[in-house]
Amino acid sequence: MTKRRTSTTTKAATTMSGTDPVLSPRALNRATLARQLLLRRSPLSVPEAVMHLVGLQAQEVKPPYYALAARLDGFTPEALSEPLGDRSLVRMVTMRSTIHLHTAADGLTLRPLVQPAREREIGYFRKGLVGVDLDRLATLARDLVEDEPRTMKQLREALSAEWPDADPQSLAVAARCRLPLVQITPRGQWGRSAQVSLTTIEHWLGRPAEPAASADDTVLRYLAAFGPASVKDLQTWAGLTRMRPVFERLRPRLATFRDENGVELFDLPDAPRPDPDTPAPPRLLPEFDNLLLSHADRTRVIPPANRGRTWQANTFYCPLLVDGFLAGVWRIIGDALVIEPFTDLSRAERTEVTEEAERVLGVLHAQESYDVRFGTVIA
Repeated sequence: MTKRRTSTTTKAATTMSGTDPVLSPRALNRATLARQLLLRRSPLSVPEAVMHLVGLQAQEVKPPYYALAARLDGFTPEALSEPLGDRSLVRMVTMRSTIHLHTAADGLTLRPLVQPAREREIGYFRKGLVGVDLDRLATLARDLVEDEPRTMKQLREALSAEWPDADPQSLAVAARCRLPLVQITPRGQWGRSAQVSLTTIEHWLGRPAEPAASADDTVLRYLAAFGPASVKDLQTWAGLTRMRPVFERLRPRLATFRDENGVELFDLPDAPRPDPDTPAPPRLLPEFDNLLLSHADRTRVIPPANRGRTWQANTFYCPLLVDGFLAGVWRIIGDALVIEPFTDLSRAERTEVTEEAERVLGVLHAQESYDVRFGTVIA
């Protein structure tokens, strides 16, 4: 079987006789940044961008806003709050058992695709679920949240009344794993405060359940947003296993490469793979941005020396990209946006980072007054 090849002739790939082209970490970095709308801001609308990116990590309220401010030209908080309010976007558990922001259509189809992973998750809580009929639990929990949205506390209490000997937290987790629960608004809308209240996506949208997204189509969409990538990369992103047969089925339609460790990478033949020397402007990303979490090998964004430096104990910091790679962290403290680089930045880099920080503040905090400061360089 003949593998499709790209016509790439730039420094993005070097070819050894009889092998796939080899992509350096820098070449992978620029390709991924291009797919992630981080080389230059995109004119896409918020729903279009969320669909292209196959969702945004949204464990907390603010991260999707910072993620889109880094990626979209002309973004405003209202551009995300409004589609959440009209239910064209939803926040729900999908990939990696974390809350993601999705289009309504993706919420209906991606959740059943990753359901096997949610079933495995229930197994971690089996000691607290002895004697619990999980099918009955799912039916009861659905009735409860569709009767009226419930908090997790309310769900625990109602399910514990039915199974008093079971662990309340395990009961609620099992319900969350079995059912496609969405966090209803105003939770998730900019400038509004609300506790997490849950109902099913079908009830929230007034639409019936849909079949799971095609594994083939999802792999192609992942590559469009995160490629070039290996089978393990896709599995890390989705929380799924045994995806090799899907890639093999798609192989005739894909281009293949190798990284510098010899790992096979797949990609869409016509997807952007910019020259590694393409400029990459500084970007301020939110904590848990999918750029940093969606590959098994994260060296395309995180230099080995900086691995694990975006968190300390239970505190997670927002990553700063300089020249496309993780180069520091940032946070808002009091009246300042404080940037803490891992190494000394050049004068030109400090100027560019400051301009980017001021732009983000102007987009998301236009009614407030913040200074941009550089903190002590983290050793």
